[in-house]
Amino acid sequence: SRDGRFDLLTVDEMYGRLYLSHGTEVNVVDLKTNKSIATIPNTLGVHGITIASDLKKGFTSNGKDTSVTVFNSETFQLIETVKIPGINPDAILYDAFSKKVFVFNGKSNDVNVIDAKTNKVISTIPLPGKPELCTNDNLGSVFVNIEDKNMIVVIDAITLTIKHEWSIAPGEEPTGLSYDHINKRLFSVCSNKLMVVLNAENGKVIKTIPIGDGCDGVEFDEERKLIYTSNGDDGTMTVMKEVNADSFQVIQTIITQKGAKTIALDKKSHRLFLPTAEFGETPPASEDNPNPKRSIKPNTFVVLVVE
Repeated sequence: SRDGRFDLLTVDEMYGRLYLSHGTEVNVVDLKTNKSIATIPNTLGVHGITIASDLKKGFTSNGKDTSVTVFNSETFQLIETVKIPGINPDAILYDAFSKKVFVFNGKSNDVNVIDAKTNKVISTIPLPGKPELCTNDNLGSVFVNIEDKNMIVVIDAITLTIKHEWSIAPGEEPTGLSYDHINKRLFSVCSNKLMVVLNAENGKVIKTIPIGDGCDGVEFDEERKLIYTSNGDDGTMTVMKEVNADSFQVIQTIITQKGAKTIALDKKSHRLFLPTAEFGETPPASEDNPNPKRSIKPNTFVVLVVE
């Protein structure tokens, strides 16, 4: 990808593949060989990828194109490019329970819902603020962090209405979100170096745990009862043990690499994947670009694998 920016990644456990957002394309890696096997092109400003294994489809959120690319997850062939009404589609989630894709729009503060069978936009749900990352319980609830309001919103995947709005105080500016299906707990990682644990049935904050700086992602390994946060500004990964539903302890801090802020877990192999790159200087701010990002050095995009 000539545009070196990267963001979210996802594992397709059915086929053993890793999907990486990378500027204007999605890179696909075979997890058996660790070799790149395909690219999905024309995904301008791609943020996220979600896989509907039961439909053999994948969906990407293309932030700079206000579109979702639908592809065949077996062959990688393009099925359709769906234009959406939202602005800057970012987090994206397939909910197998409702057979719907939820596309969270960072600049229009709403979520577009796509029927995963027909690829048609069927609803737009306004949100109380800027959505960040999301997860679901596979029982009809979709959860999303609202970054500028320090809350989690719960969406009913069947009626497509908002069921709850829960404060995550003292957590601030939440980004990554993960879910424990057995104990019904939500793990929300925040920019003030905290992970907030919530009861996913009533929204009560159970616990806050210190993590590293610049965290955008969190993964929960249900089999091993381990939680991992990717702290991009520190270049570390915090590892926590879930002792029981209400008790957690930090057991390790692993050195990764600066910029490794997002993370994906392969539930079969228990391996973790963190994309990053080497960064150059931050250009000066201008009227056209008031919040410039550091440049990425060409050909330095890598995926760190934690066994």
